[in-house]
Amino acid sequence: MIDLRNLTKRFESRGAKPVVDDISMTVEEGELCVLLGPSGCGKTTTLKMINRLVQPTSGQILIGGADTARFDIVELRRRIGYAIQQVGLFPNMTVAENIGLVPQMLGWDKPRIRARTETLLAMVSLDPATYMPAYPRDLSGGQQQRVGVARALAADPPVMLMDEPFGAIDPINRTSIQDEFRHIQKSLRKTVMFVSHDIDEAMKMGDKVAIFRDGKIEQMASPDELLARPASAFVADFVGADRALKRLRLMRAADAALEPARVARCGFPSADARALLRNHLADTLVVLDAQDKPVGHVGPMELAAGGATLDAAQVRVLPAVVRASDDLRSVMSMLLAHGASWLPGVDADGRFIGYVTHERIASMARGACASGEASPHAIAAAPDAPELATGAAR
Repeated sequence: MIDLRNLTKRFESRGAKPVVDDISMTVEEGELCVLLGPSGCGKTTTLKMINRLVQPTSGQILIGGADTARFDIVELRRRIGYAIQQVGLFPNMTVAENIGLVPQMLGWDKPRIRARTETLLAMVSLDPATYMPAYPRDLSGGQQQRVGVARALAADPPVMLMDEPFGAIDPINRTSIQDEFRHIQKSLRKTVMFVSHDIDEAMKMGDKVAIFRDGKIEQMASPDELLARPASAFVADFVGADRALKRLRLMRAADAALEPARVARCGFPSADARALLRNHLADTLVVLDAQDKPVGHVGPMELAAGGATLDAAQVRVLPAVVRASDDLRSVMSMLLAHGASWLPGVDADGRFIGYVTHERIASMARGACASGEASPHAIAAAPDAPELATGAAR
């Protein structure tokens, strides 16, 4: 969808050295590509050349296979969504008028513009009835940023350019808006070029990340590839010494969950529970209810003090549970906060999916185990009790 070929930009006021130096890159349809790098490396100039806010010195820019140099410049800009850090809402226009500006220029009728505006405001979690008649001065910074994103999407452009669009927002609202935009982008399949100076934002948002250095692309790869295999000392230094921890942001609890069948229930034979605890990766067993949801855990001490079968009085409360969609850096934080070596993972309906352990997460961070690879601690049930880990556990 976006194809840059040998793109170069020199500014006479800055001498002979190019600000962007013969770069080539391709962003496929539906991808979000983050341009990342230190100040003055050429990433914003590259972005502005795509919609010709800055004219290239040489090279070619193709969008959907068409050379942008052949487009009418006003028509080109109307076909590309553009969102910037300063938002740039017109203060004398209402929110509805700001969002509907480009569709109006394209000749849309009023009912269609209104319907599109309502849809977009709902999409960015702003109530249309409340915010359509409001003016930018009536909005918080985070709300203005959401309106800016909605305006960039107004004419349903296939390509969006975003220049540090969330940089001026406080961390709590920034996380929320990032999540909302990524969901929107994935559902609408927009192709996005996104400038950022924040490595964590780049790793979270990007399908691809291009790291710039002195006007050139030092490395372009997926976030996981960049963190696992930086191509140079500059890239390794830029992404940070904690890149193993950053990789955990890209992995989910579902990828780390192990031994989902090694569980107990109230009424379960105590002898079978003790057998399941032998060679177990955790020090206790998760106890499930009839809907396969964790209700607690039980260990050797509780089993020894009880009778022939497990009863509710023996079950201890779990310190926490982790959701399948939680990133592993958050899960590691939960483990440390609770002083635990493992926590139970659950799916979207709260059903148990397996044990998420400190050791497994550390192994995945090191890259020693691929996602879904069997853990060296995953021990099958004893041959003389094949039902312990499956049927009997249920």
